[in-house]
Amino acid sequence: MTTPSTIRVVIPLKVKHRNGRPRIVPPANLDEAADDPGPDPRTLRAIARAWDWRRRLERGEAATLSDIAQAEQVTLPFVSRYIRLAYLSPRVLERLLIHRRPSALPLDKLAAAALMPWIEQPGMVFED
Repeated sequence: MTTPSTIRVVIPLKVKHRNGRPRIVPPANLDEAADDPGPDPRTLRAIARAWDWRRRLERGEAATLSDIAQAEQVTLPFVSRYIRLAYLSPRVLERLLIHRRPSALPLDKLAAAALMPWIEQPGMVFED
């Protein structure tokens, strides 16, 4: 069995011509999608960066957090604080990354929440 080599992306936009110029008209329910903010892109980037740092340590590409800070040209406290995001509970990561639920905490407090026991983290991170 072969896997398909192409994917189809459907974007529900209409093109209308006004005064001889094309104009893209978004779907009527676009406002509903805009109301769902999803996770902060800055949070997602910080989690991805933290996981990259964690993998570098596990593979032996960096021996210490200082090595990472030097390679990334950031401060050691910055790396120390945000690498905690790579150790968030699997339930929190699943809700943030897969289900696209926004965190109730700003990034600094989310990093601090990673120090809590995994079972307590979802209650701290999400407003349920």
